[in-house]
Amino acid sequence: MTGDASFEALGFRLGYLFKHVHLRLAEASALALAPFGVDGRELAVLVVLAAKDPLSQLEAAGRLGVDRTTMVALVDALEVKGLVERRRSSQDRRKNIVQLTPTGQDCLRKGEQARAEMERQFLAPLAPSDADRLVRSLQTLATAPATSPAAVPEDAG
Repeated sequence: MTGDASFEALGFRLGYLFKHVHLRLAEASALALAPFGVDGRELAVLVVLAAKDPLSQLEAAGRLGVDRTTMVALVDALEVKGLVERRRSSQDRRKNIVQLTPTGQDCLRKGEQARAEMERQFLAPLAPSDADRLVRSLQTLATAPATSPAAVPEDAG
């Protein structure tokens, strides 16, 4: 891509760089997780559901930052694959608690190992300190308060 005229023209634009790095990462992630029958979103659901305290679908959706409908579809898919099971909460019969099955726990363990190795290989072109700095910088950006766009002066344009 570095010899590409588009890269030469757009290679300093943050959005362009994030988009293309994300596409490469998504492709590498899909290949790494394919042997386990899950994708990155499903693996993220397994990670959240493996938390110490049992979570309802709604609580898990909140932790993942997805809407209720999306969460139901993700849990449905994982349930069909035998990786999670729903059960009624003993404290609140209106809640569905979602738990990993033993197969789901195994998938999570193996999938996380594959994801970590894929990320290590993906970041290999960077020095280890630069890779660590990149991850920390992205964490900072992901958790920073949203800012409103700068106002355009009235006399501009």
